[in-house]
Amino acid sequence: MNADESTFGKFKCGGVDITLDDAAELAKQAGAKIMEIYNSDDFAEKIKDPKADGSPLTMADLAANEIICEGLKKLYPTIPIISEENKAVPYEERKDWKCFWCVDPLDGTKEFINRNGEFTVNIGLCEDNKPVAGIVYCPALDPPVIYKGVTSSPPAIRENCDDLGGGMGYDSFKAVFPKVFDEADSGLTFVASKSHSNEATDKFIAKYKNPKTISKGSSLKFLMVAEGSAHIYPRMGPTSEWDTCAAQAIVECGGGKVVKDTPAGFNGPSLEYNKESVLNPNFIVYGKVQPKKQKGKKKKVGLGGGKEVAASGGMNPALIVALLVALLAALYASTMM
Repeated sequence: MNADESTFGKFKCGGVDITLDDAAELAKQAGAKIMEIYNSDDFAEKIKDPKADGSPLTMADLAANEIICEGLKKLYPTIPIISEENKAVPYEERKDWKCFWCVDPLDGTKEFINRNGEFTVNIGLCEDNKPVAGIVYCPALDPPVIYKGVTSSPPAIRENCDDLGGGMGYDSFKAVFPKVFDEADSGLTFVASKSHSNEATDKFIAKYKNPKTISKGSSLKFLMVAEGSAHIYPRMGPTSEWDTCAAQAIVECGGGKVVKDTPAGFNGPSLEYNKESVLNPNFIVYGKVQPKKQKGKKKKVGLGGGKEVAASGGMNPALIVALLVALLAALYASTMM
């Protein structure tokens, strides 16, 4: 969908008019640059040294980051940006931000290096420390696909971005919704990290009845929950705010949740943003959990004369009154004989 003609995703953040498709165009441009490097003959030479935390960094990360951040600054100069590849902003400087962009220009760098196609471009927008909009672009899929959503105007949509439609305002798109399920259901599908599987994740999944597990890289795991391909994504390992922000908004557009791993489960607190530390705690991504209503046990209600009737979940008060009146009338009639 052409940003100039878009009616989708127009909203305000901190008093600033936002058109989500403007940011989506930046994600597509960044994705195009990533794929140019991904498909290059000298791909191996474009892998940079690891960052200080040991995570990989490529020329694609840096090039995509420049496209997105410079574009956002021009479009929305008053809204600050937190990005994985930018210099960290001190907490004292950002703690009072009303709104900010949260960017991961190449989520799934390990998958990019392994050339398995499971990487994404993530652009999220936060207001009052909560995700309010998200864009996740999957440039290596055939055709490329972009997910975008505004939590105040659900649902999120998925667009297939092909060569035919890309320049003509014609994208094939559809609304996406998570699965509705009860955690007691058998055969739930779990999606887990391809590069960061661990024992804690296995233990979490093992609590469920006959679970099925799929492994994926990057924010594709969130997207599988958002569109109903998986029910739950548990993440028991380190991530940062830019890894989750955009995709969390997509999940929440359809009624799913991204919550901290606590005994409260689905009803636990949501992930928070713009914390003093940008690291996330362990978290769980749920589709739409709706516990099934438990059927009440049938109770026996005596009517006198040895007769009993079954009532599920308690007798209707009006019926009890009617039965008592009938019983009294029968007793009265017997005394008159």
